[in-house]
Amino acid sequence: MYLLRLWKVETENSYKKIVNSLKRRKKGSTAADICASTALPLYTVNELLPKAADEYSGHLRVTQSGEILYYFPNGFASRFHGFGASLRKITDKTTAFVKSSLVFLFKVWIMVMLIGYFILFIALALATVFIQIAAKSNKDSGRGGGINFSAFDLLWRIWFYQQLTRPRNNYPGNIKWQDKEKKRPMHKAIFSFVFGEDDPNKSFDEQIDKAIISFLQANRGVISLAEYMAFTGENSLDAEKSILSFCSKFDGSPEVTEEGTIVYRFEEILLRSDTNKNSELIPPIKRLKIFSGNSKTMNGLFIAINAVNLLFGSYFFYQSFAAGQMIHDFINETAYSLYGYTHYFLHFIINEPHNFIRIVLGLVPLLFSLFFWIIPAVRNFLEKKENEDIKLLNFKRFSFSKIWSSPLNIDINNIQTSILECRPKDIAAASDRVIKDIGVISSPEIFIAESGKTIYSFNKLEKEKITLEKYRSGIDTSRLQLGDTVFDSGR
Repeated sequence: MYLLRLWKVETENSYKKIVNSLKRRKKGSTAADICASTALPLYTVNELLPKAADEYSGHLRVTQSGEILYYFPNGFASRFHGFGASLRKITDKTTAFVKSSLVFLFKVWIMVMLIGYFILFIALALATVFIQIAAKSNKDSGRGGGINFSAFDLLWRIWFYQQLTRPRNNYPGNIKWQDKEKKRPMHKAIFSFVFGEDDPNKSFDEQIDKAIISFLQANRGVISLAEYMAFTGENSLDAEKSILSFCSKFDGSPEVTEEGTIVYRFEEILLRSDTNKNSELIPPIKRLKIFSGNSKTMNGLFIAINAVNLLFGSYFFYQSFAAGQMIHDFINETAYSLYGYTHYFLHFIINEPHNFIRIVLGLVPLLFSLFFWIIPAVRNFLEKKENEDIKLLNFKRFSFSKIWSSPLNIDINNIQTSILECRPKDIAAASDRVIKDIGVISSPEIFIAESGKTIYSFNKLEKEKITLEKYRSGIDTSRLQLGDTVFDSGR
């Protein structure tokens, strides 16, 4: 433990020396420059330079002599330390906490509003029906009384009658439907309808790293920027930044081939006991988001419940203005309605029920019902756009890998796949984007074939492939094999 702590302290001190040396050299530095100014071993400099480039958003250049030059056009504002970075961390954590708290409270509010108001409105409607049936019975018995049927009263009377008389085997609550849906709790199903499912790609970055590591282990620990772009789908500028971060995480370092091509080498990754290898350039596919994991029947039930709440809320809100000051007995015929009975029930608890009905039974459920539909509608719109972005990124990965595997005489518009996640709506625009991004590192030669198709040849990529294979074949991996066991603590 002491030796590990000592090693960490020495590494931190070496890293500080390297950063200070980089800051003094405004035009950039090579590893040899850093060695000269810090007296640190070359292997230590080569190991820590990618970490500095990652933290301070550095860039790489290759000099005419074949050396890698690290330069920092944006200065030395750390992405991980300092006041700005600390403030971002605090802000991100605070935002995440507030967001999760609000989402939790909003979910509780949704359950109370959707189910609670539905039960309340149905109870009020049933109570009104029973009272009016009793009043009708009294009238038929000669005890007097009368009933005024409004259009709303007639509608919900018909609806209740249909629900009471409809065949049970067609009802959404039949046993077969319950058996199908009982696996998911009601509250989770409601949240799925409103907020959607969990992000299916929350571990996608980890999948990318695993795929790249597997590729490195099968290709002598070396990867080029073009190959890395095929895994991430990034443009060359973003890929250059993220591959330096990858080097920092997995102890890699950039090197230059004899032909002047930058490659990224990860020797330590080759020390493995598992012999399974994946030498193919097969990037993982990002999954599309779905609107909801519920069945159509379940979502239809929520829509129906919300429609009932919207109908009753609109009714009470309108009647609170239209009915005027209502008397507290049943002498006036206008009292013989759902609103009148509700007003009558509440006047035993509240002195003036009008405002209570207007806000609690009218405005609140009315606004909630609107938001209950607006939020999924907006989410559905945004998710469709996000899914198109996912399809574009997957298409770029797929296209980059195809171009890298065969850089010459390519018909970009002919690069197609049956995989839905890799098929953006506008294939032509997506193909243009691929040409633009890959063209930054290798400008293509373009000519028109006899068939009228536009053909692209990425000659620089073809040369880079040959150079890369030559570089890989020259790496001796025998010293990086684990070899036989010479000591076993269990014996």
